[in-house]
Amino acid sequence: VSFGDTVVLCTASVEEKVPPFLRNSGHGWVSAEYSMLPRATKERTLRDSTRGRIGGRSHEIQRLIGRSLRAAVDLSLLGERTLWIDCDVIQADGGTRTAAITGGFVALVDALRHLYAKDLIKCIPLSAFVAAISVGKTGGVLVADLCYEEDSNAEVDCNIVMNEFGDFIEVQGTAEGAPFPRQDLDGMLDLAAEGIGSIIETQKKVLYLKETEMRAIEDARDRFRKLQQG
Repeated sequence: VSFGDTVVLCTASVEEKVPPFLRNSGHGWVSAEYSMLPRATKERTLRDSTRGRIGGRSHEIQRLIGRSLRAAVDLSLLGERTLWIDCDVIQADGGTRTAAITGGFVALVDALRHLYAKDLIKCIPLSAFVAAISVGKTGGVLVADLCYEEDSNAEVDCNIVMNEFGDFIEVQGTAEGAPFPRQDLDGMLDLAAEGIGSIIETQKKVLYLKETEMRAIEDARDRFRKLQQG
């Protein structure tokens, strides 16, 4: 997936087991790993394997990706298997975590389609399309999808994750100096909603779901709604 000059390789793998806390539950799991190639940035960075541990930033980001993608799936219909989403940043120019979520979602859907085509799941347990975008304020102007230079000089920096129904999954926002007013937050949320809506339309075009697959998704959503209603 490419967001400007930010490029992230996103892949999905299916593992026929779940974490210990989900064994014998009938539920599945979605987890993510995130890393950045040493030359993804202008100056070379050390690999986590060289450091001997996962960096705090990488750990935080992969937890964010996992949370965001689990919000897109009805895990009770996945069966006892884990979908691993690997996000490797090839080139970084700001917004790598939001690009990873957006591209990771496409990889996730492809994995679900594969399971459905192999008759390993009876429906495609997708509750909603999910995407993310960075928004902020730089030079007194609200901006979406900040590049590295804009992000470095931003007065406010936010990462927003939403689904296709306009619901928020994650909102991360920080003032880089002086506090910012409520109207700026409202403006950034509106800007994010517009951008994410456009991104989700692109996701749908790229995935080009078949009519049978759309029915399988609707079937899963019907089951989920019935479970919610008791």
